[in-house]
Amino acid sequence: MAVPAEFVHYCAELLSVAGEVRTKRMFGGWGVYVDDVFIAIVFGETLHLKADGQTESNFAGAGCRRFEYTARGSLHPMSYWSVPAEAMDSPQLMAPWARLAIGAALRAAAAITTRRSSSRAARDSPQVGALARSARKR
Repeated sequence: MAVPAEFVHYCAELLSVAGEVRTKRMFGGWGVYVDDVFIAIVFGETLHLKADGQTESNFAGAGCRRFEYTARGSLHPMSYWSVPAEAMDSPQLMAPWARLAIGAALRAAAAITTRRSSSRAARDSPQVGALARSARKR
């Protein structure tokens, strides 16, 4: 589904209240970054903001819809939600939704960093190293 460039620019303008916005073509749509944090996707003529367990209820309660796509015959829900229609009217009305998306994106990034650090620490621990070496000898 084609995404009109004018709509992408309009979404960037709405989100500019939260910081410096950059857009990038991806996955048949557009990715939106605010201060280099990936917070949104634009697909068709809909802006979808990042959400997580702490913020999904805000989006659902406002009547927003989760972004889903179909691949290989399966439906895949993503952690991006449409925004309330009134938020599309001005940067000031978009601001609280943008802040929710930035928070969700930062928490997701922190969780990835923590998992990578834990994995690295476990791999580098003396006990794990000894187990790996003994397994390779077998």
